[in-house]
Amino acid sequence: MALLIIGGGIGGLATALALHRQGVAVRVYEAAPAIGAVGAGLVLGANVVRELAALGLADELQAAGVPVSGLQLADEAGRPLLTVNSGAYVRRHFRPHPNLALRHARLQAILLAQLPPEIIRTNHVFKCFTLTSGGVTAHFANGQTANGAALVAADGLHSAVRAQLLPAARPRYAGYTCWRAVVSAPAGLLPAQGPHLFRETWGRTGRFGYVPVGRGQVYWFCCLNAPQPADSAFAAYGPADLARRFADYHAAVPALLAATPPEALLWHDITDMPPLPRFAFGRVLLLGDAAHATTPNLGQGAGQALEDAFALAAAFRQSPHPTVAFRTFEQQRRARTQAIGRRSALVGRLAQLENPALVAVRNRLLQATPDFVTDMQTRFIYGRL
Repeated sequence: MALLIIGGGIGGLATALALHRQGVAVRVYEAAPAIGAVGAGLVLGANVVRELAALGLADELQAAGVPVSGLQLADEAGRPLLTVNSGAYVRRHFRPHPNLALRHARLQAILLAQLPPEIIRTNHVFKCFTLTSGGVTAHFANGQTANGAALVAADGLHSAVRAQLLPAARPRYAGYTCWRAVVSAPAGLLPAQGPHLFRETWGRTGRFGYVPVGRGQVYWFCCLNAPQPADSAFAAYGPADLARRFADYHAAVPALLAATPPEALLWHDITDMPPLPRFAFGRVLLLGDAAHATTPNLGQGAGQALEDAFALAAAFRQSPHPTVAFRTFEQQRRARTQAIGRRSALVGRLAQLENPALVAVRNRLLQATPDFVTDMQTRFIYGRL
């Protein structure tokens, strides 16, 4: 029997591809009528790019992405606070694979194109699963069922599989809300030669970041503190409203907001998952955001889901038995993903400071950060699969 994968996002598709390439029968069930893009842009670490290249995707990734050599933090006037140059580390450990920034839609399309169409089932809204003597049965809202040897939940932050397994586990609000878009790069914004930096501005009003994602386009995001989720004050915000909030930021910020049509804007509150006691439940496994959704402050949401996919494939190479492979996966991934989540949450709290005195102290500390500290952060992010 096939392994059932619930969710056709990046984590689900990558898991399906990694397992399919080593001969494991898989089927993917997606709630939407078609597997399409959600999200805007993302940055993939070179460790993940290397594993995707091993699946035969090197050419597609190179054509889709823009190399990124690190991160630069600045204040609202554009004065640099901290530069994390990961290029040397990447060249030493992952050459020829770079960090890559690209559109979420392009990565999803690349993964989908590698899978046989017959293993994808759309219009399948997951309701629940039941265990059988030899496997798992998934039940869907359209009245259909699917029998499999085991089930992998890659159905995201609001996972229905997780809700059945751990009904008390709920996403938690981080205290700030975020807008995102992919737009054509304003004239003069990007240097002619790469690799590029992911640039973030940490100011007293809020945070703004941007990175090129190829084909003359830029992914940008901005975050504002909000005392409660789904704040009605922000529901109708458009680019002009954001431009007023960020009016005193350096020139790149108003330029990107001015280049953003209202229909390109995405708005989401920032949430994560509190640490779960386990990922593996016999023949059922939580993976990606269903298991360890993190705030986006380290740029590791998609990266950790992809690391999950490769780790699960490696676990199946050690043992073809799903329950054994799932336990191995949990042992390898739980500590790392939860450490990423804790550190990301801390970075978010620092980035979202508004008190002028605390912001001033934070900025001085960032400017005084020695290279060995940023080197430690780099090693932590790339970790081990």
